[in-house]
Amino acid sequence: MELEVGKIYEGKVTGITKFGAFVELDKNTTGMVHISEVANTFVSEIKDHINEGQTVKVKVLSVGDDGKISLSIKKALPAPPKKDFKGEKRFDKKQGGFKKERTPFEHGSTPPVDFTKTPPPVYVGKTSDDASFEDMLSKFKATSEEKFSDLKHVMDNKRRGSSRRK
Repeated sequence: MELEVGKIYEGKVTGITKFGAFVELDKNTTGMVHISEVANTFVSEIKDHINEGQTVKVKVLSVGDDGKISLSIKKALPAPPKKDFKGEKRFDKKQGGFKKERTPFEHGSTPPVDFTKTPPPVYVGKTSDDASFEDMLSKFKATSEEKFSDLKHVMDNKRRGSSRRK
C-alpha cells in the first residue's frame, strides 16, 4: 500500500503500549500512534481512549526512510471549536483541553478609568467646590508641614531616649 502524508486512512488497532498504539492499515502496513496523538485531551492511559481490535481513523504524519509510519488519531478528528470571546472557554493545545480566557482585570482589580469622560479629582479632602488652586495648595503645604514637624519631634525623642540609657 502506498501511503500519502497528510491523508486519512482507516485501520485496526493491533497493539497497545505505554507510549502508543500500533494500527494496521492493511496486511503489510502497520504504523504507530504516539500517546500524544491519541486524543485532544491529556492521555495518561491509552486504554481509556482506544481498545485493541478497534477500528480507528488515522492521519499519516510521516513515513520514515526506514519504513516507520507515524500516525495521528487526533489530527484525523474534526478540529475542536475555538472561541475567542473574552471570558469564554477556548481550546488550549498545550494544556490539552479547554481553559477559561482571563480578562486583564479579573480577581478584584478594577479597570482603568477613562479620564476623558470624568476628569480626576484635583484635591481629595473637605473643601468647597469653588476653592482655587492656590487655596488648595496652601492647605496642602500647611498639613504637610504639620505632619513633618510631628515626625521630626518623634524621631528626636527616640534619639534622645536611646542616649540616656547608655
